[in-house]
Amino acid sequence: MRKLLLVGVLLPLFTRAQWKVNLFGGFSNYIGDLQSHSYTTQQSNGSFGAGLQYDLSGHFSVLSNLTYGRVSAADGYSDEAVLRARNLNFETVIGEWNLLLEYNLLDLRDHRLTPYVFAGVAVYHFNPYSYDTLGHKVYLRPLSTEGEGLSQYPDRKPYALTQMAIPFGGGIKFRVSDRVTIAYEIGLRKLFTDYLDDVSTRYVDRATLLAAKGPEAVEMAYRGNQLEGGSAYPNEGAIRGASKYKDWYYMSGIRVTIALNDGTSGFLRHRGVIDCPKKVY
Repeated sequence: MRKLLLVGVLLPLFTRAQWKVNLFGGFSNYIGDLQSHSYTTQQSNGSFGAGLQYDLSGHFSVLSNLTYGRVSAADGYSDEAVLRARNLNFETVIGEWNLLLEYNLLDLRDHRLTPYVFAGVAVYHFNPYSYDTLGHKVYLRPLSTEGEGLSQYPDRKPYALTQMAIPFGGGIKFRVSDRVTIAYEIGLRKLFTDYLDDVSTRYVDRATLLAAKGPEAVEMAYRGNQLEGGSAYPNEGAIRGASKYKDWYYMSGIRVTIALNDGTSGFLRHRGVIDCPKKVY
């Protein structure tokens, strides 16, 4: 009886479900202490992803995707002189897994074009780095550039490199054929950290940082003295970042959706589970 009940629940998922593959390609960027604009393609990098989609109806779908992107920014591009004088920069690769609920305003089975929105949850991994004056790649978290993890600053804890995010966004879809759809979308990620760029609060004492983490940490904490006519390392407590505001990252680009079956019983029929009734004369 239980087996029959299970078959009765799962059979519609395979016979009537519309399973699809999503392929994404575009650019990624971020909003934070090293980016002067709320949304811009300046300093953007490539991103791509792939995933599966299951249509619950003509309007609602559930999606799960793996995405990869890189974000970077530098004070040298800032519109503000005080930030250009700080001369910080960073890069990080972002790997993300997400689970989304998507809503189409119009049913694409009846229309060729529709706006859509989506939201959900995501887990992402990042690890900010920069390059020293010799061109060597330096990961920033171990350096405690703002005193994270140092006993002299007990309120500043090391930040986790794998965290949760809330992805949301929208776009517009165009149905190319019964099985292929092309969309342009913008997806933002609300983060719960201000350290995507390793910049958040105030400068720590130079001597304390030097003794605890060495000269490389001091070099990465403030780089204004590397500029011609640049000033010396700031006093302890001077503002380094805006801790009131968390960082964001976003991805924008083209999504191609390809249906794996026709949404009826074709999925099972091709596997010989269901046969079409023969004509009776």
